[in-house]
Amino acid sequence: QVQLVESGGGLVQPGGSLRLSCAASGRLSNVVAYNWYRQAPGKQRDLVAYITIDGDTNYIDTVKGRFTISRDEAKNTVDLQMNSLRLEDTAAYYCHVYGFRDGLKYDVWGQGTQVTVSS
Repeated sequence: QVQLVESGGGLVQPGGSLRLSCAASGRLSNVVAYNWYRQAPGKQRDLVAYITIDGDTNYIDTVKGRFTISRDEAKNTVDLQMNSLRLEDTAAYYCHVYGFRDGLKYDVWGQGTQVTVSS
């Protein structure tokens, strides 16, 4: 079973930058999209950004212009570059991928990496 492992989280001051990386332990078939979600304490897990298998990207309004999602097919990784970080970006960030296998949808989640923005 393919696993996703996130890295790159940490403590950063407001205005700072972090780069999250999500590495897959193997190849996934018929992937539709790679996603980054985040979940703040006491809140639901929300989609932050996604990149489709064709390279199309989309972001929630609050991170547009600050975050960039990218994929390296050769390294089998999906990164989230986060600039101009704000206090409200503090959350656990999760990598997620979904696709279809034998006509059935599958989901794979990473274990999450903590991002804390604090002065």
